[in-house]
Amino acid sequence: MLILCSLFWSGNFIVGKFATLYDVPPLTLNFLRWLIVWIILIPFTFHDIIKNFKIIRNNFYSLFFMSITSISVFNSVVYYSLNFTKVLNGALMISIIPVLIIFISFIFRTEKINFNQILGVIFSIIGVITIVTRLDFFRLINLDFNKGDLWLLIAILSWAIYSTMLRTYKIPLKSLTFISIIVSIGLVFLLPQFLFEYKNDQIIHFNLPVILITSYVVLFAGLGAYIFWNKGVLILGANKAGIFLHLMPVFSSFMAIFILNEKLMSFHLIGAAVIVVGIYLSSKKALLK
Repeated sequence: MLILCSLFWSGNFIVGKFATLYDVPPLTLNFLRWLIVWIILIPFTFHDIIKNFKIIRNNFYSLFFMSITSISVFNSVVYYSLNFTKVLNGALMISIIPVLIIFISFIFRTEKINFNQILGVIFSIIGVITIVTRLDFFRLINLDFNKGDLWLLIAILSWAIYSTMLRTYKIPLKSLTFISIIVSIGLVFLLPQFLFEYKNDQIIHFNLPVILITSYVVLFAGLGAYIFWNKGVLILGANKAGIFLHLMPVFSSFMAIFILNEKLMSFHLIGAAVIVVGIYLSSKKALLK
């Protein structure tokens, strides 16, 4: 499940980039994605939502923050950032999420952190800085960064918080019911994003490519990936499940190079190598469990 989840999300970067080529408004795409998911799920989950209303009410704040970090923030920011940066940058930067999960789990006091994991966090951050600055470290002094890369950092942090909360607050709901609830909450915050683009004449125009893009983000990057990820985290835990996200830069990089003809640059290789060291150090303990 977690391998397929990583594959589906890797494809989401490629499809998200295609969306920019066909002038699909990023916030509108995310709103439409989750609206269709909600329409598909609600007939099957409505009864269970009513049945478990007390559980939902008692865990509302946890569900609220998980919805904001995953549905509203992460997806919108990823689609928006791809207007300004390459898929390769996003794919390599996203690989630090497992390290951030370990770090945030420590902050939430749900898991302990050892010295190797602290080193892993440091190396991973250095690797991301290498990619963001493109080995031009004067950008750090001048604060001259690619806007898309900076937005990606927000998306990465948001997903790491969601994954940690998913494991920390084990809400006793069926997987599809849980997804229906966080999508329902998320749509409340996605609607203003959609209206903002609509009022600024950023309107989606449907044709075959746009229909295919929408179908992928709904069925694979939306429903399929979220079901697999949520089940995987509940079975293995956030730390171990996070290790499977290391497959994303592999899948996404190959797709970006062979489908989008993006160039693999030296700063990508150096940054990736430093991130790999950080991943090895930070996940060493999780792999041994």
